[in-house]
Amino acid sequence: MIEINKLSKSFGNHEVLHSISLQFEKGMVYGIVGDNGAGKTTLFRCIAGLEEYSGTIDSEWQPIKNHLGWLPTEPFFFSKITGKEYIQLLCNARRVNPGKIDEHNIFDLPLNQYASTYSTGMKKKLAITGLLLQKNEVLILDEPFNGVDIHSNILLTEIILKLKSLGKTILLSSHIFSTLSDTCDQIFLLSQGVITRQADKTDFSLLEKDLKKKSLEIRLDFMEQ
Repeated sequence: MIEINKLSKSFGNHEVLHSISLQFEKGMVYGIVGDNGAGKTTLFRCIAGLEEYSGTIDSEWQPIKNHLGWLPTEPFFFSKITGKEYIQLLCNARRVNPGKIDEHNIFDLPLNQYASTYSTGMKKKLAITGLLLQKNEVLILDEPFNGVDIHSNILLTEIILKLKSLGKTILLSSHIFSTLSDTCDQIFLLSQGVITRQADKTDFSLLEKDLKKKSLEIRLDFMEQ
């Protein structure tokens, strides 16, 4: 379990997150939605131990960063490292034996090529493969479906559901609501650094309808003029 209590984060005089309190259980998938700049990535970075903050984050895993896999929107890769070497590096960092890496190449990636030559979607799939082989207890996936082909999106959805069945805790963001609806148990709406709404699975369709209405009713008015 992860318990966040009154978490706040500022950059200079700009407060990005304001007194956020959340609880995440094992074997559950949580979605965080909100406009660009709402604070989703900053919240994820705080949980992952990559940002200083006020408030507390408590977890049964200590320190949580040693049990957490973090997928940023744009994963970083050294210029002269192959896909296979990248996976081995991640596993070495956790002292995990990945076994025969080629046998775990679930996305059929060219593992002997430099990762820097990969497309955006391939880089994301490589990063996900590495996180899976680390055997993390918590996974934070920031826009995991963005830039990934349809077949891999389907596979990624099944991967998330499999992790859930294994008792892992998964936090993810996505601008594609259907991917959240297919995977999440709860969705939180983050607006201007504050959690303004929580929806359980039975309320997802209503949340999607309200988000669409909010996004479209103002922005498309000019087309009728």
